[in-house]
Amino acid sequence: MATTIRLALIAVVLLFAGCQGKQPLYQEQGYVFGTLVEVSVYGEPESHARLAVSQVMHEFQRLHDSLHAWQPSELSKMNAAFAKGESAAVSPELASILEDATQLSQQSQGLFNPAIGGLVKLWGFHADEFKPVHPDKKTIERLVAANPQMGDITVTRGTARSSNRFVQVDLGGYAKGYALDRAADILRKLGIRNALINIGGNIMALGRHGDRPWRVGIQDPRKPGPLAILDLHDGEAIGTSGDYQRYFMIGDVRYCHLIDPRNGYPKQGVEEVTILTRGPRAGVLSDADSKPLFISGATGWRAAATEMGLTEAMLVDGQGKIHITAALRKRLEFTDKSIHPEVEQ
Repeated sequence: MATTIRLALIAVVLLFAGCQGKQPLYQEQGYVFGTLVEVSVYGEPESHARLAVSQVMHEFQRLHDSLHAWQPSELSKMNAAFAKGESAAVSPELASILEDATQLSQQSQGLFNPAIGGLVKLWGFHADEFKPVHPDKKTIERLVAANPQMGDITVTRGTARSSNRFVQVDLGGYAKGYALDRAADILRKLGIRNALINIGGNIMALGRHGDRPWRVGIQDPRKPGPLAILDLHDGEAIGTSGDYQRYFMIGDVRYCHLIDPRNGYPKQGVEEVTILTRGPRAGVLSDADSKPLFISGATGWRAAATEMGLTEAMLVDGQGKIHITAALRKRLEFTDKSIHPEVEQ
């Protein structure tokens, strides 16, 4: 059986075409959260920009270390305790994250469900490289029947407990967005007014890129380069979930890391979802809120967007057909002028 494995490191292409070389643009890249991260600062002395970005990168590493799902971390220690029916001490930060993720999961009717880390692991995605695997059907059914939910977790006075031993929290669909918000807070406190923060396709803009907004490109899910271009304004964030970032192939079948909690299988029939968010929690929402749309698929994505309060969203289905809300259609410029997406109000 022919098998191929590929990991796409970044979901959104940053576009700086037309920038003059003398513009004070400082950029730094790193590799955290299993993906490429990049912070760009405009209009600041290099020494100040370098110091600010250094603090952001240190914060990214701190979050990576504390929220890692399968390497030793505060989160993995909590999961190990849950599996044994025991409680675990959690920091105020993790307690707050668990509470917030629970609320988002409930709002999505459980389609965003960080408690299914056991299924994510079963499919081989608790690894830096993915080996093709097709788990036993009965094992999948057993984990689905156990119905792990974020609501099974209670936190009291710094101690977390789960009424369900099958709860294994994986914050892969939350942590990057949370890190975006933390980075924005750090940069603003240091007086940085204009910056772009990119964590593997989740991007937040602060201020402007000189005399224009920050311009980013949404990655084409099947071809190199951007599918569409978007001007991102101050305080806005975009999040992209795709089946081309973390996946493996068995024959001609693609298995991605986005697991449908209703049946325990990687979601198929969707290539990509992109959403646009704004406000004080734009980062978290850009990450978590794209997942219910992806899992809902081409027939249910619009209802899921309404449920999550999203007016600017786009889905590319398994045939490459583009479905988009009217509000986001007004913001996008498709690179292929022959594209005519299906606009849904």
